[in-house]
Amino acid sequence: MDFVTVIGFDDIIYNFQNQGLVAVTSWVLMTFFYVIPYNLIVAHMGSTFSELGGGITSWMRQTNGDTVGYFAAWFYWITGLPYVVDVANSVVISLGWILNGNGDIQSHMGNAWFGITTAVIFVVFIWIQHLFKNKSLEVMSTIGGGAMFIMTVLFVIMTIIGLSSGNPIKTQPFDFKAFLPKHVDPAFLSTFGLFVFAMNGSELAAPYTADMKHPSRDFPKALKMIAIMTMFLTLFGTFSLGVYFNAHHLPNDLKMNGSYYAFQAIGKQFGVGNGLMYLFAAVQGIYMLAQLAVILDASTRVFLSDVAKRFMPRQLTKKNADGLPINGYWLTTILCALIMALGGMLPRINDIFNWLLNLNGIVSPFSTCFLFWSFLMVRLHSDRFPKPDYTFIKSDKLGVIVGAWMLGVTFLLAVLGFFPTDANQSTFAMMLTLNIVVPIGMVVLGFMMPWIAKRQANGNGLAFGKTAWWVFTLVMGIGLIGLVSYGMSTSIVAHAAPWLKWGSIIVVDLILLGLTNLFTRNGRHGIADTADI
Repeated sequence: MDFVTVIGFDDIIYNFQNQGLVAVTSWVLMTFFYVIPYNLIVAHMGSTFSELGGGITSWMRQTNGDTVGYFAAWFYWITGLPYVVDVANSVVISLGWILNGNGDIQSHMGNAWFGITTAVIFVVFIWIQHLFKNKSLEVMSTIGGGAMFIMTVLFVIMTIIGLSSGNPIKTQPFDFKAFLPKHVDPAFLSTFGLFVFAMNGSELAAPYTADMKHPSRDFPKALKMIAIMTMFLTLFGTFSLGVYFNAHHLPNDLKMNGSYYAFQAIGKQFGVGNGLMYLFAAVQGIYMLAQLAVILDASTRVFLSDVAKRFMPRQLTKKNADGLPINGYWLTTILCALIMALGGMLPRINDIFNWLLNLNGIVSPFSTCFLFWSFLMVRLHSDRFPKPDYTFIKSDKLGVIVGAWMLGVTFLLAVLGFFPTDANQSTFAMMLTLNIVVPIGMVVLGFMMPWIAKRQANGNGLAFGKTAWWVFTLVMGIGLIGLVSYGMSTSIVAHAAPWLKWGSIIVVDLILLGLTNLFTRNGRHGIADTADI
């Protein structure tokens, strides 16, 4: 289950486009100075708090108290939503390759239908993911993750066979200097946020440790295996990509379609045509659906399993007859749709895909900082916490140094990630604006939750009156029309029919109105257990 949240063939592609063969050197450095410590820190924390089911939320509550635990839960959950949209996008792209046999999804769908299809996929999974029991998730993840690992190993093996048969290498010169960066500047360093994004996520398995026979002992073993698999895939996978792609002249849509191009090229080389490409497209679809199921289920557990209810508006604590946080699913649906709608202001599907990746390279490292902060607290105050069966670095002083290193590096790479790596002259301003606005919106919304909860407690269950509701609606409507109108002037929507332009405004406006309405109604209706609030 954990493997599908950590690394995949696409993660290798993303960083290969950013750095070319230099990514091999970056992977080596990141493996020893980041991946291994990262996974062993997660193993240490999982072993220390093996009886708790909230994962990083529980760790932050235990080490820093309820308030910090709430913010960790909120930001960890909401920063995963851009990736949910990104995964759903990848499912649509895999379907496009299966149906059309190529990556020209723009001419077959266009932005509007691409957004609608993506919305259908993630909404369906948001609303049916609670039907998956742990066993179902385990089976789905085993099939998807195992198939992806096998496909990547197959790609590496076939590359070696091809080289031994005398097949040419596309990247020239293919020497030691090709693996070294020519310039180490802010633009180059800004690409490392995607390395962190590619390798983090192993802590998402923490809520499931209680289901293991010997969690404090077996969970660290699993994390060590993850580190080994990650090293193999990233190093040999990137090397193989340099054989089939000219690292100095890469396609602009490599991040979106590079995996399919790779298997298409190797299939033609071995005389099987597009057979391997179609096989990979099917595996990719299953793998991404498994990711979607695990991420939605795990993040919901992290967010709601161990969060003090006094910080949450009553609507989010409402549960249906099955004990599920029904309004939590609505909030997830609304926010994912909003992120997707904002991305729709960019000119092309490839720009939307690249922007979402760039955004994940910002918010994902920021949320990972909570992990290292909780580890620092455990090592600084080791006498206050249970002694784990597995200990990463026996010396607390050295453990603090390593934890501080991981925290500092992760925070720095997150900040550098605001620079739009894939932007061109026409999209740079919009991507930079979205990179700033979306994270700020996540932070503001996170601080609003306790404020709304407090107003509900003081206002007999009602956070705002009708006047305030209409003011919020008016301000959001005006701001949204201005924002979307600006986006229209710089995007493909500018050349669309008037109904599509105003339809975009109305749809996104309704999303924000739904979000406003969700938190301004009386929280007393439909509450499952008011005694717990």
